[in-house]
Amino acid sequence: MVQYGQVVSATFIERPNRFVAICEVNGQAETVHVKNTGRCKELLIPGVEVFLEEANATTRKTKYDLIAVMKKGQLINIDSQVPNKIFAEAIKKTPTLPTLKGNIQVLQKEVTYGQSRFDFYFETDQAEKGFVEIKGMTLEENGVVSFPDAPTLRGLKHVNELGLAMTEGYLGFVVFIVQMNQATYATINENMQPALKLAIQTMMAEGLQVLAYTCEVLEDRISLAEAIPFKI
Repeated sequence: MVQYGQVVSATFIERPNRFVAICEVNGQAETVHVKNTGRCKELLIPGVEVFLEEANATTRKTKYDLIAVMKKGQLINIDSQVPNKIFAEAIKKTPTLPTLKGNIQVLQKEVTYGQSRFDFYFETDQAEKGFVEIKGMTLEENGVVSFPDAPTLRGLKHVNELGLAMTEGYLGFVVFIVQMNQATYATINENMQPALKLAIQTMMAEGLQVLAYTCEVLEDRISLAEAIPFKI
């Protein structure tokens, strides 16, 4: 679970750039840091309720971090640092992944392989080894969540590098962390990046495992909830 500090409700006004937003806090306009450099255009709409964590550092230019958005009654966490933290915590509690024969004994963060740096490298007690790439999902429509919400050459590169690693004996996993409570299934946003869908389809045929998990999202915390289907 990721636990935040003091969280306050605010109203979103505008987003001048990828890094900051203007929100109304207690009747005053406040410049806040956005903890997600993605577009989030379907979420950050003028007038929506958002949630801000008060910053502890007194040297910062902004007093708050924008961490969550309310969309049609569902709270969606947009903190891009959350997915990796939640995954690592989940593996500590239950040290395995679907299709693995053994338990994970080694889990290393940000390991370089080839031309990419993967989120995690693992080894099991059954001599299995592999890489895991984590992706957060915040784009939802009619209960279906998809990735990405903007073109991602980095994501495509990682999938292709996973494929290369798999030819050399490593296992490959892509894990989507759905940063909201409810979703029927996860998929790839083909309209945004058809090349990514094709790459994942190709790699899945070669053994790439793609998993998706929803989260329990509250104003001041987020934790992993349950697995949902991934369809492509």
